[in-house]
Amino acid sequence: MRLKNKVVVITGGLGLIGSNFAETVLNAGGIAVVADINKTKFNAFYSRFSEYKQNLHCVELDITNNESIENLINYLSKKYGKIDALVNNAYPHNKNYGRKLENVEYADFSDNISMNLGGYFLMSKYFCNYFVKQGFGNIINISSIYGVIAPRFEIYDSTQMTMPIEYSVIKSGLIHMTKYMAKYFKGKNIRFNCISPGGVFDNQDIKFVEKYNSFCLNKGMISPQDLNGILIFLLSDESMFINGQNIIVDDGFTL
Repeated sequence: MRLKNKVVVITGGLGLIGSNFAETVLNAGGIAVVADINKTKFNAFYSRFSEYKQNLHCVELDITNNESIENLINYLSKKYGKIDALVNNAYPHNKNYGRKLENVEYADFSDNISMNLGGYFLMSKYFCNYFVKQGFGNIINISSIYGVIAPRFEIYDSTQMTMPIEYSVIKSGLIHMTKYMAKYFKGKNIRFNCISPGGVFDNQDIKFVEKYNSFCLNKGMISPQDLNGILIFLLSDESMFINGQNIIVDDGFTL
């Protein structure tokens, strides 16, 4: 029960990683607020975690919309009288996301950067305004190994996959935004840290998986559950004096 009664907001909470984060928070005794733009899946999510119905809340959220963010904060403030932490995990992008560099249009590049990195900025800005008044707060940004190193393009050869330039730019920007905000809010009792996962297995092309795993030390591609330990640690009071850091979980891929 390391997160007992902690109110934790998880954006993109219905996704592969986000849903695992929600379950992790619930198992640790916390209150998981699954904030996602896709409200049509809320009922199925509640059914999946029916045993935790008292501590699970699904709330519609658009991380690029001021009013949507303010409504979320006001709702939680009235319901619980506090918000302990925000996990920035959503990954919005437009319909043209995922093209190879030579096919990326300027408008699409700008749009995807704005929605994702801009959305994380907007969430952090509004939550920090609340945290300053509250007297404490904790923000965890989900970055990536490709925010730390250049992509290994060779592992995508002979597959239909690629590594979009927007992804690397967004994830590297998140790491520095984390450090910037940690320093900016010095003395305000607000913590900012990043988790940078390696590739998460999701039934990708077997050729890609084999090439990816060849750069790892033991397991290879990680599962969402491999992030549980570091998430709970950063959300708990055990990491009270860890601030402005980026923690990589990748089975040695970046070595």
